[in-house]
Amino acid sequence: MIDCNYSSTRFDVAAVRREFPALDQSINGHPLVYLDNAATTQKPRCVIDAVSHFYERNNANVHRAMHELAQRATTAFEGARDRLAEFIHAASSEEIVFTRGTTEAINLVAAAWGDARLQRGDQILLTPMEHHSNLVPWQRLAARTGAELRFLPLHPRTGMLELTELDRWLNPKVKLLSVTHVSNVLGVRNPVEQLCAEASQRGILSLVDAAQSAGHMRLDVQSIGCDFLAFSGHKMCGPTGIGVLFGRREILLQLDPWQGGGEMIESVELERSTYAPPPQRFEAGTPDIAGAIGLQVAAEFLDLVGRDAIHHHVQSLASEAARRLRALPGVRVLGPEGDRTGVVAFAMEGVHPHDLATVANESGVALRAGHHCAQPLLKYLGVSSVTRASFHCYNTPEEVDRLLETVESARRLLA
Repeated sequence: MIDCNYSSTRFDVAAVRREFPALDQSINGHPLVYLDNAATTQKPRCVIDAVSHFYERNNANVHRAMHELAQRATTAFEGARDRLAEFIHAASSEEIVFTRGTTEAINLVAAAWGDARLQRGDQILLTPMEHHSNLVPWQRLAARTGAELRFLPLHPRTGMLELTELDRWLNPKVKLLSVTHVSNVLGVRNPVEQLCAEASQRGILSLVDAAQSAGHMRLDVQSIGCDFLAFSGHKMCGPTGIGVLFGRREILLQLDPWQGGGEMIESVELERSTYAPPPQRFEAGTPDIAGAIGLQVAAEFLDLVGRDAIHHHVQSLASEAARRLRALPGVRVLGPEGDRTGVVAFAMEGVHPHDLATVANESGVALRAGHHCAQPLLKYLGVSSVTRASFHCYNTPEEVDRLLETVESARRLLA
């Protein structure tokens, strides 16, 4: 299905960059340096073309008609489900639920699983480094059910999880462990395989937020051992408004739907309905068909370039950026000093992150400034706002140089 010009037998960042039309532009007279990939990635031409082709040639609703366009649409939509199951090594495409993204996927679990199963005295175990999308839904669930939120401790300097007393935290009151795979602020990769295995041994369900890892790391839900996993298309070179919830089939079969309407039913009478089996049970209404098709092509593109190669590349860029930023006077880089994934968040003494991001934009460098939907984590680390540079497959060592030049310029101008 993928029609891509990238054909290098080894990772070639120049060839990768040619696949992304948005990178070929200037901002304020400077070549664009896009370092906001943890928020959303740019899209390769093959993804853009796949979405356009669907609307130009195959636009129809799925599962509901016998005409040619509807059959093409249904085949493409369900083919995308099959490919995404392969992408994360799910046992079956029946374990792949299309959602609007990670946020909706976690809200789905909180409503469909949590409302029916949690009660006062039960516990949900999280970490202080969670994105708001893996915190607020559980806060709301706890308020509805009387359950309690608990948080694994972090190392006060590095922000990494302290797991020396994990057995105590995974006590009989805990019914769900929900944890991010990769922090969108610290760049740390959490040991989700260990966490999920420990939870499973105690009969605790587990959910992994893979929004920050799906775009540049291999995901194998069977090896991870999680019960649920969620990720978003727009952070892995796919369209916005589409994502995936993986759920083990035996668990999905036990859950009632969280939304009612068309497509999720088996039969409907005036006063009662029966529901379709998963995954359709959780996909009420017309889905984002073009988004699912685009997400499939994004997954194919990442595999064509090579997820291991991408991970090594972004890890190298982020580690180099962190090392050089730490060497600057008055700069504090959050997270561990060793290898990290493609995220570098930092604070500069005397310079507000919003001012730094504004100065960077004048030089064509796109950074993110603020709390990054991780306010509790920043408060824990003693800061209210930070600047973040985040890398993906198309970023280059020269763009790390541009980042450092921009930071130095801002420091001279603003500090």
